[in-house]
Amino acid sequence: MSEHFEEEERDSSPRRVDWSLWRRIAGHLRPYPGPVTNMIGCGLVLAAVEVMLPLVTASIIDEAIGDGRASRIGLFGGIYAIMLGIFAFLVRRFITAAGTLATRVAFDLRATAFARLQSLPFGYFDVRSTGWLVARVTSDVTKVTSLLPWFLLDIGWGSAMLVGIFTAMMLVDPQLGLAVSVIVPPMAMATWWFKRRMLESSRRIRKSNSRITASYTETIAGVRTTRMLAREDAAAAEFGEISSEMRLWTIRNALQSATYLPIVMSLGSVGVGLALWAGGIQFQNQSGLSLGMLIAFMQYAVLFSQPIQELAQRFVDLQSAQAAAERVQELIEETPAIRDSPEVEARIAAEAAAPTPGVAEDGGKASIDVVTFQSVGHAYVAKDRVLDDVSFELRRGTTLALVGATGSGKTTIAGLLARWYEPSDGQILVDGVDYRQRGLDWWQSQFGVVQQVPHLFSGTVRDNIRYGRLDADDDAIRAALQRVRALDFVSDLEGGLDFEVGEGGGNLSQGQRQLISLARAFLADPQIFIMDEATSSVDAETESTIQAAVDEILRDRIAVVIAHRLSTIRRADLILVLDQGKVVERGSHEELMQARGRYRRLYLDQFVNEEEARLLGGP
Repeated sequence: MSEHFEEEERDSSPRRVDWSLWRRIAGHLRPYPGPVTNMIGCGLVLAAVEVMLPLVTASIIDEAIGDGRASRIGLFGGIYAIMLGIFAFLVRRFITAAGTLATRVAFDLRATAFARLQSLPFGYFDVRSTGWLVARVTSDVTKVTSLLPWFLLDIGWGSAMLVGIFTAMMLVDPQLGLAVSVIVPPMAMATWWFKRRMLESSRRIRKSNSRITASYTETIAGVRTTRMLAREDAAAAEFGEISSEMRLWTIRNALQSATYLPIVMSLGSVGVGLALWAGGIQFQNQSGLSLGMLIAFMQYAVLFSQPIQELAQRFVDLQSAQAAAERVQELIEETPAIRDSPEVEARIAAEAAAPTPGVAEDGGKASIDVVTFQSVGHAYVAKDRVLDDVSFELRRGTTLALVGATGSGKTTIAGLLARWYEPSDGQILVDGVDYRQRGLDWWQSQFGVVQQVPHLFSGTVRDNIRYGRLDADDDAIRAALQRVRALDFVSDLEGGLDFEVGEGGGNLSQGQRQLISLARAFLADPQIFIMDEATSSVDAETESTIQAAVDEILRDRIAVVIAHRLSTIRRADLILVLDQGKVVERGSHEELMQARGRYRRLYLDQFVNEEEARLLGGP
C-alpha cells in the first residue's frame, strides 16, 4: 500500500495538462450526445444573450433621458424581459443537462471499473489495498465526473463571452476597450501564480483523503484485533496524524483561495474604474459616449474578468483532477495479465453462435478427467522463485493433499491450478491440453473453493448458498444443506433460509459459516475442489460434522486439500510434502509413514501435541 501512497506523493507536484488523457476521458461522453449538445449550445446562446443585455440596457437609459418616447422604452423593456426569460431558461437547461451528464457518466465509470476489477487476476489485488481501490471508484470518479460537464460549458460559454465582450467594447469605443484590456496581463499572472499553488495543495488534500479512506477501511475491518490488543489509543493517534496532515493542507488551500479572490476582484475593479474615469470624461465633454453606453461599457468591464476567472479555474481543476483521471482511466484500461488468447476467444464466439450439445462453452470437452502438472515452476517476482519443478497427475475421484510450512508453495499450487496465476515454467494440462487453451471463465467456473476462514456476504442464508447458482430453488438449497449435514441447524435458525447472516456472516458461529460455505460449494456442483483445511478452527463436534460434509463433497471429484491438521488427510490418494517450493516427499499416508521421513515426523509431532492438548482440556 505504501508504494501507492508514494506514487500519489509524486503526483502532487504541478504539471501540464495531459490532453491525450482527457481525450480518452471525454470518450465516455459519446453515449450521451443530447446532454453534451445541450450544454455547449446553451453556453453559446447564453454568452450571446449576456453580451447583448448591456446594449439593451444602454438603449433604455438613453431613451429615458432623451426624448423619452414611451413606445421605444416599452419596446426595449420588452426585449430586455424576453432576454431575461431566455437567460433563466438556458441556465435551467444547462444545469439539468450537466446533472444528467455527470450522473450518467459516473454510473458508467463505476460500473465499468467494477466490471474490470472482477476480471483482473489476484496478483493485481495482492499489491493494492482495499482502501486504495475503494477511493478509485468513489472519490476519483466523483472528481472527474463533477468536472467534465462544467468544463464543456465553460469552454463554449467562456470563449464566446471573451470574444463577444471584447468585440462589443471595441465597437463601442476602441480606445476605451484597449484601456480596459490592460487588466488582462496582471490578472492572468495572478491567476497563474495562485492556481499553481492551489493545485499543489488540492492534490495534497486528495492524497491525504486517500490515506484516510485506506486507514479507515482497514481499521474497521480489523476492529476486533485492535480491541483485543488494546491498541485503540495507538490506532486513534495514527489516524489523527493522517487527519492532521489533511487539515494542514485544507487550511492552506482555503487561505490561498481567500487571498486569490480579493486580488482578482480588485483587478476587475481597476478595469471598471478605468472605464468610469475615461468614459466619464468623454461624457462630461460630450465628445464620446452617451450615459447609456458608458453604463453598458462599465458592465462589459465587470463581465470581462468573469470568463477569464472561470476558464482559469476550469484549467486548474483539470490539472487538479488529472491524477484522479489517470487512476480511473488506467483501472478501466487495465489489461488482465491472465486472459483468453484470440484463438480461444474465436472458439468461444463460434460456440456461442452455434452451441453444440455436450460441449463446453469454449468448444472443448465439458468434463475434466485428468489434470497434470508438468515441471511447473513459478515466481511472483522475477528471480524470486516460489515453486520449482513440481509434477503430479490428478484423476477424477482422487484427492491431493499439500503439506509444508508457511511459504513452502502450497497456496501457489492451488492458485496456479485455478488459474488465478499462470506458471512461469512448465505446463498444466487438462486431459492432455494446456489449460491456457481452454476458456478462462469456463475453467474457473469448474472450481469450488472452501477456505479456512469462509466468507459470507450480507443477506440471508438462501442468498449465500445460491450465490454461485442463482437459478437454484429452495428444494435444491435444502438438498445441498442436507448433503453437507447442515439442514438441521439452518432449520433451527429464526426464519430458516431467510435468516440474516450479517456482514461477513457475523450472526453465525465459525462452524455454521463453514457449513454454509460447504453447502454453497456443493450446490454449484464444480468438478474440482480446493479445500483450505475446513476444520482447523472449530470444536471437535463441529469438526466431525464438517469432515463428514467434506467427504461427501469430494466424492467423484478432483480435490486439492491444503493440509494444516495432518490427521484429516490420511485418506488422501496423494500427499505432497513441500519445502521452499520443491516436492521433497510424495505418496499416500501409509507410504510416507513407512518412509520414516519428514512427513512422519510432522505427523507424529502433531499427534502428540493434539493428544496432550486433549488430555489437558486445551484446544
